[in-house]
Amino acid sequence: MAQLVWGLLFLGLMAMAHGLRKGDDLLNVCMDAKHHKYKPSQEDYLHQQCSPWKKRACCTASTSIAAHEDASHSYGFNFNHCGTMTPACKRHFVQDTCLYECSPNLGPWIQPVNSSWRKERVMNIPLCKEDCNMWWEDCKTSYTCKENWQKGWNWSSGINECPVKAACHPFSFYFPTPTSLCENIWSRSYNASHSYGRGSGKCIQMWFDPAQGNPNEAVAKFYANSSAPDIFSWGCSFPFLTLLLPLLLRA
Repeated sequence: MAQLVWGLLFLGLMAMAHGLRKGDDLLNVCMDAKHHKYKPSQEDYLHQQCSPWKKRACCTASTSIAAHEDASHSYGFNFNHCGTMTPACKRHFVQDTCLYECSPNLGPWIQPVNSSWRKERVMNIPLCKEDCNMWWEDCKTSYTCKENWQKGWNWSSGINECPVKAACHPFSFYFPTPTSLCENIWSRSYNASHSYGRGSGKCIQMWFDPAQGNPNEAVAKFYANSSAPDIFSWGCSFPFLTLLLPLLLRA
């Protein structure tokens, strides 16, 4: 029995070593989520704020259109849950959605997740300080009832509604600083950069002019090369470890 267990452990470690993600494996990839394509490709048309990604996109035209709707069929999420969100504020959430759905440059921050609607998510994307600050400035007079929009809503009607006893207040009540907004609203999808701004090559821009190229390509390459040795292909190794653990405990 012990020989069998250690033999399996050896094979598993070999599989994990083979599953190490290399730097290039983190570039030009789409996450395994509800509306993402299997791999990025050119789109002849992407709607309005999603158009900067049309040369190499993880989203389709229909997904880009849905990203601009107040309560789209894609997720049934209603941004106007505490009254009508100001147009300036809504633009940032549209851009945030476009980045999430369309960008092929988020590979270094993709993590596995146990969810009914996606197998992967992004965490701690270093968002450029200008993008975070503008998001907060343009939204601080709009209203919401929660600081974490990722979970805890009342979905009984089919769209998100405020939980019982959750009062509507200006964004600045739930998000007193730009950092609190960018880091808390989507459960740490973003990490607010305090030292790095646009053009630094070390933070992701939510907004950019496609005529000047996509600056996030260089940023993804920088982080992929610096973090790749520590990233495992858990899709391969995790099921193996789950099966192996009971054997180790009985050995």
